[in-house]
Amino acid sequence: MMETLQDTVPDALANTDVGGPAQPLVIARDLIKHFPLKSKLPWRSGGEVRAVDGVSFEVRKGETLGVVGESGCGKSTTARLLMQLIEQNSGELIFDALGVGSAQLPMKRYRSQVQMVFQDSYSSLNPRLTIEESIAFTARVHGIDAAEASARARALLDRVGLEPTRFAGRYPHELSGGQRQRVNIARALVLRPRLVILDEAVSALDKSVEAQVLNLLLELKAEFDLTYVFISHDLNVIRYLCDRVMVMYLGKVVEVGDTETLYANPAHPYTRALLASMPAMDPDHRTQVAPLAGDPPNPINPPSGCSFHPRCAMAQDVCSRRAPQLSDALAGHPVACLMANVDGGHSRQMPAAASPLVAAP
Repeated sequence: MMETLQDTVPDALANTDVGGPAQPLVIARDLIKHFPLKSKLPWRSGGEVRAVDGVSFEVRKGETLGVVGESGCGKSTTARLLMQLIEQNSGELIFDALGVGSAQLPMKRYRSQVQMVFQDSYSSLNPRLTIEESIAFTARVHGIDAAEASARARALLDRVGLEPTRFAGRYPHELSGGQRQRVNIARALVLRPRLVILDEAVSALDKSVEAQVLNLLLELKAEFDLTYVFISHDLNVIRYLCDRVMVMYLGKVVEVGDTETLYANPAHPYTRALLASMPAMDPDHRTQVAPLAGDPPNPINPPSGCSFHPRCAMAQDVCSRRAPQLSDALAGHPVACLMANVDGGHSRQMPAAASPLVAAP
């Protein structure tokens, strides 16, 4: 079905593999996005929010890269930079060996290959368009004639589990949250993209519906040869869906690793605290002490040195003076921690005082 649809895409928008299987699909180099503060009061003006502060990473072809971190750490801003919904202050994006926005990869062609599914399934759909029109609109913008765009929309509705004869003419307010998110997934696939960014795409769904959508995403990934960037607060979902995990803190990447390696042997104290905050499945163990104290620092005025050191149980004097760089101190497991760089990974266990699991009486 989709092979026929793909054949109708104009040559200028053909989503073909340029760099070969070994070439990362996306390379982000030193992305910086600072938002200036604006105020009508002159004594409060000035300054900027450092939402993304020198982020570098790769997304390999065919993988699912999970992105985790507390609210405000820069996950969604990074996703919007990948989509180029906002423009970075500095840094470079390379898509399959081609510079994004260059003559070889103009923005319209890039956006035909990268699509996004947003967290809020309702506000991301036009309430004045029917479901079929919402999906077909993207195809029409990219040069597909109206009849073919509608046929493509109906075929994708059927693929995501929404019978076209029942749902194509409905409006967003007539659908449940899970059904609207299926529509958003269908809309993201209408141009047969290579990269799909999912920003908290299942966080607002009931658990039973969430499981159905996650399984649908896995099926679509295999069927259409997709690559995912999956942003979530749910660490269990990340472990189920993702091949690698990137941990962010205050606009920076602090650790990257294969999912099972990172979950079994987290190297950064912040990653260990995140994993320790997961609800225990053993009823004999209860969370008695919070694994991480305090709130993230102010992104307008971040602390000197390592931005995590005010909350870190392992911080030393050097941590307040020197900012760690993301380095491959552990083979194939980059981490930005001065203590990990010194002793090759330090202890993998939480300090006794910070251990969140205490046997139940």
